Amino acid sequence: MVITVGRQYGSGGREIGTKLAERLGITYYDDLLLKKAAEESGLCEELFRSFDERPKSFLYSIALDPYSFSMNHINSKGSIEQQVYLATYDTIKKLADQGSCVLIGRCADYALKDRTDVINLFVTAPLPNRIKRVAMRNGISEDEAKERIRRRDKDRAAYYNFYSAKEWGDAKSYDLCIDSSLLGIDGTVELLVKMLELKGIK
Repeated sequence: MVITVGRQYGSGGREIGTKLAERLGITYYDDLLLKKAAEESGLCEELFRSFDERPKSFLYSIALDPYSFSMNHINSKGSIEQQVYLATYDTIKKLADQGSCVLIGRCADYALKDRTDVINLFVTAPLPNRIKRVAMRNGISEDEAKERIRRRDKDRAAYYNFYSAKEWGDAKSYDLCIDSSLLGIDGTVELLVKMLELKGIK
């Protein structure tokens, strides 16, 4: 069983994914996913962090030469941005093959679309809640937090929409969308655990 977690920036999706994995006794992949993708591909880990869910330079290169992308995508070659995405995609599939886990972001739901043992979640929260969370977590003003949220959500949406051909945050793209502000982080985890139990997954 594999759980993928999409999330709005500042919604607590990462923390929910971490705690859910702990409750289920399975592996959690977020930054560790980038490390493993770097190891598998032989590319520098910093490249993965630089391009992590930030598609702007990549999408710009595609707009300039879409034919090049389509051919290189098939051959698993091309620009550094393309290689980073493909390495991440392949690593997600390999990690899912290794056993039950929680995967955060990075179009994991798309990479695993052909599997039947995957549950795709999306975590959201009202903007005021996210602003307060990001400001407190990073020690910045609420105005700075709001701008950071705007940028990160925009990047994540562009990345997801381009690679998955679906819409980031749209309920149709996931099995379950949940507002973390309704029950809080721990309450949301409890709800997800109950849902999995109802599905016969323990």
